[in-house]
Amino acid sequence: MGQGEASARGTTMEGDCLSCIKYLMFVFNFLIFLGGSFLLGVGVWVLVDPTGFREIVAANPLLFTGVYIILGMGGMLFLLGFLGCCGAIRENKCLLLFFFMLILLIFLAELAAAILAFIFREHLTREYFTKELKRYYQDYNNKNDVFSSTWNAIMTTFECCGVNSPEDFKDSLFREVNQTHVVPVACCQRTSQNGEVAYTSLQQCLSGDMTFRNNKGCYSAVVDYFELYIYVAGALAIVVLTIELFAMIFAMCLFRGIQ
Repeated sequence: MGQGEASARGTTMEGDCLSCIKYLMFVFNFLIFLGGSFLLGVGVWVLVDPTGFREIVAANPLLFTGVYIILGMGGMLFLLGFLGCCGAIRENKCLLLFFFMLILLIFLAELAAAILAFIFREHLTREYFTKELKRYYQDYNNKNDVFSSTWNAIMTTFECCGVNSPEDFKDSLFREVNQTHVVPVACCQRTSQNGEVAYTSLQQCLSGDMTFRNNKGCYSAVVDYFELYIYVAGALAIVVLTIELFAMIFAMCLFRGIQ
């Protein structure tokens, strides 16, 4: 009798533990579902944003690829969160195993992306951007000159000039092809009146008058603008990785516990 009671009690505790894991699994997958929805929202916002950021992304192949990677990862997490929720609630072993394998692949892919970002971090330094600007920027608003168009969009959108300052255009390709201009047109200050945008004093700006040009470097301007978003994205990435790890653990525990 004592052994029967102990066995029944053990079975009840095991069932309670399995039920707890099931609902924890549901909660974690619901968070993954929300994370995927957030990434999808960010990707769509960048592609349809009317403030000019879309043109910057479209003109830079690296950023353009990154947006679609975000969309792909968001869609995958969205689907996985949905599958995990269904597998946990219905206690379906096939769904749980499929969920575990896919989220493991995503987890490994995210780690690989982080490692690659660390390896190629030197391509995001001031020195690298300054060297590229001096070498390739020509100030043409020509769709075929993607590099110059991208920089024109950045300098206009963020009201900045050069990577560090307007001095970056000294001894550059821009000065060779535009010998009468000290800075590009995109560096000149603009004013908006009655919905129309006009340059404050274009000729004085192009001749080198500091009063009528934007003197802040674009590297600092962009970093200042996206500083909060960078920290939020970093914190969110850590949270997502942690959630994925626990979701895999709970999925395997629930898979082994289902009879």
